[in-house]
Amino acid sequence: MPRALAQEIRRAIKRYPQKRSAAMPALWAVQRRYGWCSPEGINQAAAVMGVTPGYLEGVATFYDLFHLEPQGDHQVLVCTNISCWLRGADDLLKAFSDAAGVDGQGSSEDGQLFVQGFECMGACDIAPMASIDERYYGPLDESDAEDAVKQLRSREDVLPEKRIQDRGAAGGPRGSGDKRLARHPVNRGSRPQPGKS
Repeated sequence: MPRALAQEIRRAIKRYPQKRSAAMPALWAVQRRYGWCSPEGINQAAAVMGVTPGYLEGVATFYDLFHLEPQGDHQVLVCTNISCWLRGADDLLKAFSDAAGVDGQGSSEDGQLFVQGFECMGACDIAPMASIDERYYGPLDESDAEDAVKQLRSREDVLPEKRIQDRGAAGGPRGSGDKRLARHPVNRGSRPQPGKS
């Protein structure tokens, strides 16, 4: 068993009062290591945790983001919930599938890309959007799909102008500067005493 995988799982176990509660972090560690929750990886995680492989497989089959079959090197999940759907998610999903050479949804023949619709990613403000290698991008259109697939295959930076993590937070980098917040006792570092106003 890879030592780094075992160490990561042991660290996860320490964060929970019961070791079984670390099932999801352990499965994430396996999936990051192997690209999917392989039987070998599940057996390794189960051995470290002291649970049955069946327990971990049961958790893995319940959640959509754990894969029990090999996936592509790059994962594209297109949100298809109502906000994204109303703004063209079906066409966006088809554009990603066509660009990747995937018939419908699944892995490309070269094994580089996995494309799938996903029910909701909680990013309705950037509809239609997609998660590409666990990073959010949006709003996207059909031409972005072709560009993203080319960039993934050539190992270029993917759609930097559409990547959410690079956008500033609301209010700018230092916050809103709302002076009303600075006057509040909690924000000045002095807390009101009980029974006093």
